[in-house]
Amino acid sequence: MSRVELGDCLSILPTLPDRCVDMVLTDPPYLVNYQDRDGRSIANDINDDWLVPAFRHIHRVMRDNTLCISFYGWNKVDRFFAAWRAAGLRAVGHIVFAKEYSSKARFVGYRHEAAYLLAKGQPPLPAQPLPDVLPWKYSGNRYHPTQKPVECLAPLIEAFTQPRAIVLDPFAGSGSTCVAARQVGRRFYGIEMDPKYHAAAMQRLQLTTVERMAA
Repeated sequence: MSRVELGDCLSILPTLPDRCVDMVLTDPPYLVNYQDRDGRSIANDINDDWLVPAFRHIHRVMRDNTLCISFYGWNKVDRFFAAWRAAGLRAVGHIVFAKEYSSKARFVGYRHEAAYLLAKGQPPLPAQPLPDVLPWKYSGNRYHPTQKPVECLAPLIEAFTQPRAIVLDPFAGSGSTCVAARQVGRRFYGIEMDPKYHAAAMQRLQLTTVERMAA
């Protein structure tokens, strides 16, 4: 079970069985109608109609006593929290990734990314807890306008799963979560509705396969 599906997660998640994934690591749209300097945008980034049903399905497919790590839009955090609580997920941690640069500046310079650690049931504590402030490495956004760096995602997967675990990303974008899962010996299941980002994810995964075979 290692693949990236092309389609809407609200259509694909219902086809998955209950309690079939060991961790969720995802970067959903932030509800801010984001557009980068090149005019690239993100589907479903305008309204939150998808937010509650998506996380209800996410909760359903998570095994008991597992974790979901979700990035979020800081100025829409009330909507994200409402969706997480409605789904049955509870916040058990918050991770801040510190940047060495400002990705944007208004009243303040934006120099961090953040994600909530959300629990279903009572997950076991990790043997070596990660610090809640971690360094960020700029991805270059080559494949996606908000591309998350594999180097920052891989330690999260290693900390909260065992080898061969299945990691789900229902908002896979260009596949950073899936690439990170493969790098640390986990299986993955990604879903991405934009054909160009799905194609980028497939390209990146093919490259990692070639690199592993050549190593």
